[in-house]
Amino acid sequence: MLISQNEVVLFQGDSITDTSRNRDNPNDLGKGYAMMAAGLFNSMFPEMGITFLNRGISGNRVKDLQGRWQEDCLDLKPTLVSIYIGINNTWRKFDRNDPTSAEDFEAGLRDLLVQTRDKLGAKLMLIEPFVLPVPEDRKSWRTDLDPKIHIVRELAREFKAVLVPLDGLFAQASTRANAAFWAPDGVHPSPAGHALIAGAWLQAAGVQFP
Repeated sequence: MLISQNEVVLFQGDSITDTSRNRDNPNDLGKGYAMMAAGLFNSMFPEMGITFLNRGISGNRVKDLQGRWQEDCLDLKPTLVSIYIGINNTWRKFDRNDPTSAEDFEAGLRDLLVQTRDKLGAKLMLIEPFVLPVPEDRKSWRTDLDPKIHIVRELAREFKAVLVPLDGLFAQASTRANAAFWAPDGVHPSPAGHALIAGAWLQAAGVQFP
């Protein structure tokens, strides 16, 4: 199992990680996959003394993580860092004409990984972004998002990070129930969608469910 005794696990990302967490409570995990994964893990392994932290911020892109990485990651001294970022780097191209090139996305994410590895020696998890065709115009996002998904996969290989392959997982799930069931706007998961992410995260971390 990836998680060891007394670890500090940090979830980082955008609104999908944030999920309206209480900024005044540094231990609040929000209402989404981070809270679900942490709750399930600690219910199964209460003796391990694992601390879970969430510092996701809605609307963030890679450059936003870079701007706050010292305070919201390095200073917290996590031993395992889970990064879920990328959909806003695509979304801003379509709603604000503020694109992020694949090259800039890769450079920014690489910078986060290098800092985390070199300054903390922390274990790394990368969650790839996904999008579903709800509404239909989300299909046009693929030309921008797909290269970023591949970058996340390549960096996971390069940095020996654990990869949570969400894009394929949500595509597969959408054959069992319509896409809106999992993410009503194609981006933000429903409760079932968050549970899907939490289960995939725990599975990627090597957690064996009873």
